[in-house]
Order: sequence, then C-alpha cells, then structure tokens
Amino acid sequence: MRPIEEALNPTLKNIKPSMIRRFFDIAAEMDDVISLGIGEPDFTTPWAIREEGIRSLEKGLTHYTSNAGITALREELCRYFKRKYDLHYTKDQALITVGGSEAIDLTIRALVSPGDEVIVPEPSFVCYTPLASLAGATPVVIPCKEKDNFCLTAEDLKAAITEKTKLLILPFPNNPTGAVMSREQLMEIAEVLKDTDIFVLSDEIYSELVYTDTPHIPFSGIEGMYERTIIVNGFSKSYAMTGWRLGYALGPQPLIALMTKLHQFAIMSAPTQSQFAAIRALKECDGDVIHMRDSYNQRRLFIYRALLDMGFSCFEPGGAFYIFPNITSSGLSSEEFAERLLREQHVAVIPGNAFGPAGEGHVRICYASSVENLKEAVRRMQVFMDSLKK
Repeated sequence: MRPIEEALNPTLKNIKPSMIRRFFDIAAEMDDVISLGIGEPDFTTPWAIREEGIRSLEKGLTHYTSNAGITALREELCRYFKRKYDLHYTKDQALITVGGSEAIDLTIRALVSPGDEVIVPEPSFVCYTPLASLAGATPVVIPCKEKDNFCLTAEDLKAAITEKTKLLILPFPNNPTGAVMSREQLMEIAEVLKDTDIFVLSDEIYSELVYTDTPHIPFSGIEGMYERTIIVNGFSKSYAMTGWRLGYALGPQPLIALMTKLHQFAIMSAPTQSQFAAIRALKECDGDVIHMRDSYNQRRLFIYRALLDMGFSCFEPGGAFYIFPNITSSGLSSEEFAERLLREQHVAVIPGNAFGPAGEGHVRICYASSVENLKEAVRRMQVFMDSLKK
C-alpha cells in the first residue's frame, strides 16, 4: 500500500493552518497571558437564553430536529428581520446551521463549480479562500486599503470581475479590521453588480455590533440585491453564544433548498437545545445585546485612544470587536511583532497577515476583554514599544 500521505487530498494538504490557532496554542502554554487574540465575547450567554436551553432538556426535547431547523425558530428569524430591517423572508428561505462557518461553507459549495471565481476582499476572516479552493473555485483576492478604511470600493470590485466570477464575499462589519460600509458604499457595490449574474455571500455575523450613527444595513435590503444575496449570520457574537454553535443562512429559496440538502448529508441538524434557546434570544434579548454592545463600545474607545497615544497609526473601527493598528513604525513584521509581544510581555494579538497579505503591517486586537485586562495590556504594550527604542 502506498504511504497515506500520497492518498490525502492535495488541495487540503496545501492549505496552511490558521495562524490564529498557532498563536492561541503558544499563549495556552504560557502563564500570565492577556489574550486579545481569539474573537470571542467575554460575556456569559444571557440567563434567559441559558434558561430556555435548560428547560428544553427538562422537557426531554433531545431528539433531532428537521434538517432545516425548528420551524418555530425559522419563523421567529423571519419576524426578527421584518421587525429590525423591514425585510420579508419566509421559513423556506431560512436554514439553521452549526455556526455561521457552516453556512459560509454550504453557500460556497452549493453555488460554485470548478473553474468559477470567488471574489474575496481582504483582510478578512480566514475561511473564505480555503473553502472556495476546496470547492474547486479560484479565489480572487481584492486587497482593501487602509486609506479606504479597509472598505471594498466599487472601482476595485469592477476591476476584479471576469466572465468566470460567480460569487462575491462581502464580509462587513469586518473581521479583523472593524470596518463598516455605509449605505452609499453598499449602493455603489450594488451598481457594479446589477447587470451581472454574480451572487453575494454577505457575512453579517457582527451585524448587532455597530457603533456608527447608522445601524447595520443588510445587503439584501439594498435595491436590486435581494434575489442575489445570501445573508450569513449567527448567534455567537451578538448573544455571546459561541459554544452553542448556531448560525443561519437567509436567501433565495432554491439555493436554500440545495444548501439544506448538503446540510442534511453532512450534518443532519443543528443542536436541538441551541435552537430552542435561540428562539428566546430573538424574542426577548434585544436589551442584553444593547448592554453588551455599549460595553464593547466603551472598550473600543479606550483601546483606540490608547493606541493613538502610543504612537500607532490606526483608523477608528465602526463595528465588530476588533481594532487593526498599523505597527510598521515598530520596524517589525506582523508576525515578529505578535510573537515578540507575546513572549516578552505575555500579550497575545494576531498578526495582520493571518487574514491575508493585505493585513501585513498590522495586528488584530480583540477588545472583547475586561477593561482591567485592556489597561494592563496597554501598559505592557507600552513597555514593549519602549524596549524597541533602546
């Protein structure tokens, strides 16, 4: 028999592991580390949500649900989008998934074929280009520029489109930069797309964590974009439910049906207790979301001002719970900066190039941590920066 290494999927073998996890693993082996690396809320899931999960267990609701998800949850999701955004969806346009990441994977695999091109603005979440490659598509990366506050421009999008373009990933509010696109910017993107057959995967997992004067705008709410947009979202970030592993997709019914078929064969159904808990979240927990968002906003303003005071160049993020300072003044690469800061001062951040080459010269700092941790992290970062001047 030939060596097993020769039998493994060559595309998957050639994909590099996530750099985020590498730094997480290093930090896990060290003492007294302040981790500003992993993008996870530091809040506990609100009690009403936990209570509903407990109640479902007490009732013995421990069986599979329908593949697409509990009908009551999909209907509540549709009511939520009507209430929040005046967008009309039916339960047949909704699929409940195991986290937002599964919804991203299903969307890509259900849409693209070998030879298709998928446009990915970067810096962005680490899964888009690998999943496109695994589906046989060619990722086409658009580097988003710091001078544009890391937003996708209509000009850059237009230049990247070819006759092979099948899908645009639109990851805003953005991880890792915190960038938020305005209605005017989204309308410019829509204008480029309107005479094409390109679909849009709008990853809106941070939709509730927006700090600008204008609330989040779903891309499907932009004129002419409803029929081509698949909204991917979930409960992890807004409701502090990362461990519950629950996401969803909303989009055109024929595509959702195909995604449900794939979900059926690969997963069966999302966790039952999480689904019942999510119904309660949508119905009753707007106030909890606002409370958490207000707290993140205070931390956002603190870390932004602190980074400016340390001499970093940094644009003010408008959403999510990340800030993406330019660290080129240190004379170090992104990886060198992150690794030395971790080993010398025990502060964990993520190199910007973990989110694509366009992120080089930056690091991602997650401010979903206590103010006390952030203050101590800032103190240690100042010590580190001072040491570089000696």
